[in-house]
Amino acid sequence: MASSSHYHYHNESDDDEFDSMAAEFLGFNDPFPEPKERKKRIFIERDREEGHRRLWIDYFSENPTYSTRLFRPRFRMNKSFFMGIVHRLSTEIPYFRLTEDATGRTSLSPLQKCTAAIRQLAYGEDLERLLHTGDDRGFPGMIGSIDCMHWEWKNCPTAWKGMYSRGTGKPTIVLEAVASKDLWIWHAFFGAPGTMNDLNILDRSPVFDDIINGVAPQVNYYVNGTEYHLAYYLTDGIYPKWATFIQSIRLPQTEKQSLFATYQESVRKDVERAFGVLQARFAVVKNPSKLWDKEKIGNIMKACIILHNMIVEDERDSDTIEEFQDEEFTFTVKRPTKAGNAIGRRKEVRDSHTHQQLKKDLIEHIWDKFGHFQNNNM
Repeated sequence: MASSSHYHYHNESDDDEFDSMAAEFLGFNDPFPEPKERKKRIFIERDREEGHRRLWIDYFSENPTYSTRLFRPRFRMNKSFFMGIVHRLSTEIPYFRLTEDATGRTSLSPLQKCTAAIRQLAYGEDLERLLHTGDDRGFPGMIGSIDCMHWEWKNCPTAWKGMYSRGTGKPTIVLEAVASKDLWIWHAFFGAPGTMNDLNILDRSPVFDDIINGVAPQVNYYVNGTEYHLAYYLTDGIYPKWATFIQSIRLPQTEKQSLFATYQESVRKDVERAFGVLQARFAVVKNPSKLWDKEKIGNIMKACIILHNMIVEDERDSDTIEEFQDEEFTFTVKRPTKAGNAIGRRKEVRDSHTHQQLKKDLIEHIWDKFGHFQNNNM
């Protein structure tokens, strides 16, 4: 009967290699690894207590740095009324109360919080300021320029690509915006599919809702001796000939028309510059969006616009005391009337006859205002 034999070969180098691998796997080579150094959060001392003291001395002390005469133009209300708002907010809304953080240090004072909130509302490019800027630039009654920008949606759901794609074939979401001279975006309507043109988006846009519903302030101004009651936007040629839109002249035939076209096209680029600066500041709205959720994309766009406007306000060159002095305006703004007749106001907004007359008056006005300049520079 044949017997089987088993032979075992032993190699010390194999054992050493195995032990090394096991030690590396089990971490025996470094049984007590050094913990990673935790990065401390950067703390910036803003000296909020000193800020409250300076705010009090500047505006609210017995002998403030800035007199009562300057307080009302800056905050759009009397000091006593302002302090009443501070008292109500600090007693009724927890956010405006004085609190303490984990270290026992007090928060911003109710006066600081209320001043920041009310100042932002007062400086938010109100209608009077927009009209004044338009008047200075040769367009009385003009409150901004309107246009649309496309944001590519890279991860658009396949079932929606046909609705959001046109031209290049890439799906996009459209932002309609109105911007002023300092690139402040004070109207934004975001979410329309990229297949829509500016006219289709205008039909969905709420840009004229306040006027039609009777809640917008009433505006009166004069151009070339003619009185008008609706403010208007500068647009490109695709927009309709409404009383609230003024386009350029494609083929000007006279010097007056040529001068008007030059100024209109120059001022209208405010909104295009605003789009460019918005994309330069926030690459997320310049690059294709990789999100799937359209609502989240909209929130990102809104956040970028809000931050953009905050930067514009912070860097505004005209933020000086002289700007708040009383000025003689060539226009008036009255409180809105919530009366009916929404259909009548809608017709006024879309009145082509008013559009034609306003455009003729603007051509004459710009010629009278800037025609004597030889170089016709803005």
